[in-house]
Amino acid sequence: MEENKRKIINDPVFGFINIPNNFVLNIIEHPYFQRLGRISQLGLSSFVYPGARHTRLLHSLGAMHLMGEAVHQLRSQAVEILDAEADAVRAAILLHDIGHGPFSHVLEESLIPGVRHEMLSLALMRRMNSELGGELETAMQIFTGVYPKHFLHQLVSGQLDMDRLDYLSRDSFFCGVSEGMVGSARIIKMLDVCLDDLVVEAKGIYSIEKFLVARRLMYWQVYLHKTSVGAEKLLLNILNRAKELVRGGHTLFASPALQYFLRREVDAVELERSDDALDHFVRLDDADILAAVKIWENDTDRVLSTLCRAFVGRRLFKLDGRSGISAEEKRAEYTRSYVRDFAFSEHEAAYFMGEKTVSTDTYNAEDDRINILYKDGRVLDVSEASDMLNIEVLTKKVEKHFFYYLRTDEIRRC
Repeated sequence: MEENKRKIINDPVFGFINIPNNFVLNIIEHPYFQRLGRISQLGLSSFVYPGARHTRLLHSLGAMHLMGEAVHQLRSQAVEILDAEADAVRAAILLHDIGHGPFSHVLEESLIPGVRHEMLSLALMRRMNSELGGELETAMQIFTGVYPKHFLHQLVSGQLDMDRLDYLSRDSFFCGVSEGMVGSARIIKMLDVCLDDLVVEAKGIYSIEKFLVARRLMYWQVYLHKTSVGAEKLLLNILNRAKELVRGGHTLFASPALQYFLRREVDAVELERSDDALDHFVRLDDADILAAVKIWENDTDRVLSTLCRAFVGRRLFKLDGRSGISAEEKRAEYTRSYVRDFAFSEHEAAYFMGEKTVSTDTYNAEDDRINILYKDGRVLDVSEASDMLNIEVLTKKVEKHFFYYLRTDEIRRC
């Protein structure tokens, strides 16, 4: 029998995190998981919040810690969770993000159009499962929601999953945005299971209300901050220009992994058909993109070099918030300016602009309900149970359209 290696990780948010056994430790030590230590949890949010430089690896470890706390709580409520299931649900939350590309959500569906990180996570879990002799079979069933105990899937992916409980507290901690802090320990202590669904005891409803409000504030204050969105659009334009140049025969420096995706359009079909795409994907992280952008600052292509210098020098896209002027009119206005002042073609000028529509709703019971359990056995959705929340506000999908451009004086400085 393999000797159990006792490991403790000192986490800045939750303190000491115990690695319970070798099964979990082997997952943490796997190269696919260790790659997450080279991927920013919040993408380009550090342009706004300089402290936001924590990684997906740190987040996944925190979520695993909370999962252990949730398992312990549910067992104390006489919910049957076998040791093998406890390991599997820990593995599922540890690996839920391994499909993220460089800068997390920033480049999602850019490197592999039409493929979200959840699909890539599952593909990588299947690979690891083969390497580990089928030990991740139950974890994958929990992850995909086909395992008989539905509440285990809810702990991994649901309205009150351990993913959200970790990232709200962790992201607010590193950003210095106190509004996002949630009482994860209190919420977990109120968890139970009723008819195979995760429920929260009624006395925990105020913690749930705070959780939902915190989530709404964090989305608009951090995750969808207009400056972060502008930085993301600038980086996407850089990669799109690089793709166009490489596929047109222009030679660009890039790591082998990045070069692979610059040269070819990989889609879901190719990902399923060929191991080559996934092999190159797992070699990609933030460093590949940053190194390339720094080198491309001196490329002979004026468009690419200007965009890269703007990105490295933090001369980001600015938001044009003028009302009463359509996006088409703004696009035409800036195009004329770039063509006149810098002799760019209209096609080239398009790279110095960007549009993005962002939207979110705080709570959608159709996706997964937050159920409140009362002492008399009644179970109510939080929207019915709460006397404080305005459910119309929380469920309303808020949408904002941003039009970005690079100022002409910034182009001159580049």
